[in-house]
Amino acid sequence: MDHKVVIEYQEVVVQLEKKFGEGLELDTILVLIGIQELGQGYKEFSKDEKMNLMHIAICTILEPFGYYKFKENDKDGWPHFDKMHNLPPLNPKEQEYLMKEAVTQYFKQNDYL
Repeated sequence: MDHKVVIEYQEVVVQLEKKFGEGLELDTILVLIGIQELGQGYKEFSKDEKMNLMHIAICTILEPFGYYKFKENDKDGWPHFDKMHNLPPLNPKEQEYLMKEAVTQYFKQNDYL
């Protein structure tokens, strides 16, 4: 495990907490990324819509790793992706690490860090 990724992820969390409040979990950060990628601003989302926002975020942040490729936006403006490769078998800790690395990379690419 690369400690640099862990430290950089914590920097992302600190910056986001300044704007959105303390105690942000990875799932919440994924919803925020999904809202950003949807591009419709914040509104009240249903539980199903929040799950879809997390899916958008996961596809978006894993796209640079080659796992997903943007396909198109549907008539309501929601992005859709094609799965390019299956993720390798990962235990929960490895999965969390990959997500944190991808989140950190997303915020770096978008000049947030």
